[in-house]
Amino acid sequence: MNHSNKKYGISEREFEEMRDKVLEDLSQNLPAWLTYHSVLHAKNVIRDAEIIARHENVSEVDMMKIRIAALLHDTGFIDTYQNHEEAGCVYARKILADFDISEDDINHICEMIMATKIPQSPVDHFGEILADADLAYLGTDQFEEISALLYAELKHLNPLFDLTTWNQIQIRFLTQHQYFTEYCKTTKSAVKASHVKKLVDGG
Repeated sequence: MNHSNKKYGISEREFEEMRDKVLEDLSQNLPAWLTYHSVLHAKNVIRDAEIIARHENVSEVDMMKIRIAALLHDTGFIDTYQNHEEAGCVYARKILADFDISEDDINHICEMIMATKIPQSPVDHFGEILADADLAYLGTDQFEEISALLYAELKHLNPLFDLTTWNQIQIRFLTQHQYFTEYCKTTKSAVKASHVKKLVDGG
């Protein structure tokens, strides 16, 4: 991590302090009805981004930048539901100003945050890693549990939203979605396809 610390001016301890501050901010300020875009989701994306990045042979230097982007990627939900990625970049610039991080690196972190906007459009490998981490659950056995949280969140926004419509949306989304990284293509695509089959079969 020494090289990482020099490049970003952030030691592991400083990252942990940033993480604690951001997660506390999310915990205190995210609306309670955000059942999917929660503190737990933020923690899961950090974890999945680290796992994917290691399998994609990312250097320790770049790992720190990915971890920061994962931590900050949904902070915009504190202020807005629509265009929360842009709001997250505003939040990121504000908090990262307290650390010795170059403007180029801050721009890159914001670029990674924007890569998670649906439809996902990452412009480099780092954005691909964060985009895949954000939707990693699609290819896991936690899919039904986590998608239920997203359904509850969307139903709060639209009380008339029904489960039949939601399942149709999920079938369409899962069918169109493609993972970007080789790790996720290899380990998650088949599981994701099984979820589509179950939804199509009415299960």
